[in-house]
Amino acid sequence: MAVRSLFRHRFPDICLFTPSTTLNYVGTVGIDILDRRIIQALYIDPRAPFSRLSEVLGASEQTIARRYRRLFDDRVVRVVGQLDSQRLGQSDWAVRIRCVPGSASTVATRLAQHPDTAWVQLTSGGTEIFSTIHSHDREQRTPLLLNQLSVGRQVVALEAYCLLHLFATGASPPPGANDLSPTEIDQLRSPVRARTSIERSTVTLQDTDWPLVQALAEDGRAPYRQLAARTHWHESTVRRRVEELVASGVLSFDVDLASDAVGIRSPALLWMSVVPAKLAQVGQALADRPEVPFVAATTGSTNLVAALLCRDDRSLYEYVTGGMAGLDGLTHIETAPVMRAVKMHATMTPPQS
Repeated sequence: MAVRSLFRHRFPDICLFTPSTTLNYVGTVGIDILDRRIIQALYIDPRAPFSRLSEVLGASEQTIARRYRRLFDDRVVRVVGQLDSQRLGQSDWAVRIRCVPGSASTVATRLAQHPDTAWVQLTSGGTEIFSTIHSHDREQRTPLLLNQLSVGRQVVALEAYCLLHLFATGASPPPGANDLSPTEIDQLRSPVRARTSIERSTVTLQDTDWPLVQALAEDGRAPYRQLAARTHWHESTVRRRVEELVASGVLSFDVDLASDAVGIRSPALLWMSVVPAKLAQVGQALADRPEVPFVAATTGSTNLVAALLCRDDRSLYEYVTGGMAGLDGLTHIETAPVMRAVKMHATMTPPQS
């Protein structure tokens, strides 16, 4: 099943869109230490059964399931299945779109509705949009959406950057207190996720895998029984195929988390210029820091982009002027505060009044 050129209806002045299977974010709720422990556990093993979470976290299985469902329904946390584009011979891209005053929110919402986009964010006082773009057409190396974006009445400038190398991809909990003990962390590590498999170079995505991939993108914790109904496979076949794709590195699981629910109020994007000889060193140094969930080497006028999570503006200032000042080879930083996340991997937020 090639995922195909279905996106053929033009929105004015921007690009082509069709509705995607995204969920509406309805706001955060107060969370307590058990909620935080559940969230941190999901970063370690996103598909851990409730029975295993109960055994490790010390609460009943019913309590864990009820708490997770509340967090899921309130769009605080959501597990999502993700493909490794580079293993599939495709390229991931990032775009910066500068808009005329007052139009960025509308443009961002339209962009977020496209199934090829993720992490659509309003930045720089709400006049600029950042988004990553992944190809959902397995026969296209470069996403078709890039050809459909254009400067127009609402968009005054557009820059596209190929993500050449990912140093960090967000699959770690946000900075802050760790509510899990080392023993609990070890107990939660999944054998499938932890092992290095000889299948890594041989397992490839098949046409018949797409219903499974799409179901996991909508809900990465969907039970095997539910996945079997979506794929029309036997439950044991679904389980085996998920384990094969994860072990091969083609499929992984990440967590969409409403960062303000855990006290992150000043996220920012950093566009950096690094001396080429130091690019790998600086990229890896940033990836090793809990405040930086995403780092990638890029093409374009700068060669490194990162996401930074800070609790407030003062923390952002201190991190940029202190925590990053000692990185050898870093010659330029452009900081773009994130005003609002319109879309995470697949979770959409409502427009602000």
